Formats: sequence, structure tokens, C-alpha cells
Amino acid sequence: MTTPEYFPLVDVSGTPHARGVQHGRAVPERVAGGIALYRAQLGRRGLDDATIRQLAQSMLPVIAAYDASYLEEMRGIAEGAGVALEDVVMINCRTEMLFGYADMKQATAPAIDAASSEDGDCTGLVVLPARSASGRLMHAHNWDWRQECVDTGIVLRIRAENGPDILSFTEAGALARHGFNSHGVSLTGNSLTCDEDFRKGPGVPLVLLRRRVLEAANLAQAMKTIWASKRYCANNMILAQASGNDGSGISLETSPGEIFWTLPENDLLVHANHWMSPAATLKLRDPGLPQRPDSIYRQHRVDNALRRVEGRIDWSDVKAALADEFGKPDGVLRTPKPADFSSISATVATTLMDAANRVMWVARKPYEARHFREYTL
Repeated sequence: MTTPEYFPLVDVSGTPHARGVQHGRAVPERVAGGIALYRAQLGRRGLDDATIRQLAQSMLPVIAAYDASYLEEMRGIAEGAGVALEDVVMINCRTEMLFGYADMKQATAPAIDAASSEDGDCTGLVVLPARSASGRLMHAHNWDWRQECVDTGIVLRIRAENGPDILSFTEAGALARHGFNSHGVSLTGNSLTCDEDFRKGPGVPLVLLRRRVLEAANLAQAMKTIWASKRYCANNMILAQASGNDGSGISLETSPGEIFWTLPENDLLVHANHWMSPAATLKLRDPGLPQRPDSIYRQHRVDNALRRVEGRIDWSDVKAALADEFGKPDGVLRTPKPADFSSISATVATTLMDAANRVMWVARKPYEARHFREYTL
């Protein structure tokens, strides 16, 4: 048997710049890997190095206007990893640069790839305490994206000077992806598309919005953060807050112009990559769904698998639901397959979160073996 491989834990603390330096110094090879990945992806879209740099520079005032401390943290990451600030910005704004470059007012940019998805084909879920075997809220996620990210992912543990501590699974060089904080607020994100994407002007890059959500004191503040932020493109965010043997969760489907929500039914909430709010399906056109119709059965199969559990749901039930390979390679568990722009899509990681107990388990390359490593806040 081969020794299981896991994502490294990166501990940071202090000022934003100091945290960034610690982050970059801890995993410079993973930051470099992410830079190489997204430079190649942008290159395949027809962008040369000068245009990529120009795009990244155009995001600097957007980042600074939203939160100057985030830009300082990125400067620190660049310094610690020995790379250019623009390269770290590219990692943090890769959604906007990969899929919205034509609307970022660059004269040399080609047309937008409107049907592309930000996070590939992800599946997220929440089990409320009333159905949980532990009596605590369960929050879990399959992150489906570029196969190379199995070697660029990290678990980032942030000891903040102000605000809650955070444990986040993310890409090296990025400020956040999904995770939870010391107040029990948890977050996962799934891609969505709509015909408004990148057509309503500048907004908050998704990575920064997710980081801000993970700094929230409670679920209400997390939701207010999303409502208060202008958005470039559609996205689904499952939010929850766990407190001892109590908790609540909600799915927010966001477009650049509106926010729609769905709540748990019978203490379960599952979301994949299609709009589920009846109001959203009536108002928005989804250009991405023809490219990933499997989202419909992925959501349904995970939901059904959990509802069929007799009694309370434990982590083995959640793991099994997220390991469903029906429709392989287009299953809940994504086995590697060709994707757009000469890339390979796969389930990079499965993440399980017990935020009330301040613990996260993450499996790398779960399509090969589901070995989970425990990380604690």
C-alpha cells in the first residue's frame, strides 16, 4: 500500500501582511503551482503574459476598495513565496480573470466564455442537528475543479488579530475557499451560471467575499455580507452556524442582480450546480446547465441517499453519499475526465466539517482512496 497523501496545514497569525508572508513561505512550491496552472489556462484562452498582468493590475483597486487588508495579505504572500503580486492576485481573482476577462475593459481580451463554471461541478450539503448522529450540525462538500489542484490545495488556519479564527480549505496563495470560524459559522460554495454574469460591472471577487463571510460573527452577519456586496457573477453559497447541539443553515443562490434562498427540508439541505429556488428558475436563464446536466441527478441522488438513512445520519452516511459514482465519470464523485481548454476535471477534495467541535476532515483525490486527515481549529 502507498502512504496516503494529505493537504498541508499552514498556520498564520499576526498582521495581514505578516500572515501573508507566513503563508507564502510555508508553501512556495504550491503557490508556484497555482500560478503555473492559471497562467496556462489563461494562455489557452488567448491571453499573453502582458494581458494577464494587465488584468491582475486592474483588480488591485477593486481589492483595495473592498478591504485594503486583503491586498496587504496578498502582498505578504507574494513576498513570502518570492513571486509577483500580480500572480497572487491572479490566484485570488481567477474566476473573474478566467471567465470575465472580456468585460474587464481590456482592449486585447477575447470574448467571454459565458458557459464556463467557476468551481467545476461541486456538491454541498448540510445536516441539521435533529438528523445528525452526533447531535451537531454537519456541513460537507465535494470540490470538483482542475486535477492539478490536488497539489496546490492547503488547509489554512488563521489566528486573526481582530475577528474570529478561521480554518479554511483553499488553494495556496488564496485567502479562502470554504471552511468555518471560531463562532461556528461555516461556508461552502458551488458554481452557478446565469445570463447576467460579468455584465453588470465590477463586483467583489468571490474569494474575497468568501473570506469576508468566514469572518462573520454569526449566520445573520454572514448573510448580510453577501447581500451588501456587489457580485461579478452567479454563485451558490451554503451557509450555516453550529452552536453546541443547535444550528441552522441556508442556501443562497446569488446572481449579479439578486439573491434567492432555499432552506433545509426535514433537516437536510443539498445543492449542486443548478438553480433550485423556484423564483430563480423563472427569472434567470442558465447557460451552463446544458454543459453539466448531471447537476440535476447529483443533487437528487445525494439528497435521496441521506433521506433513506434510517434514524440519524452519521459521517459514514455522508461519506458514502459524496462517494457516489453513478454516471461515472460524471458522478457526485468526479473521476478525472477531459474538460475545457485542455484541462482535466476531477473531485480535488472531499471536506467534512463539524464546526461546533472545531474540526474538519479532508480527503485528497477521493476518487483514488478516501483517506481523511483531521484538522482542528
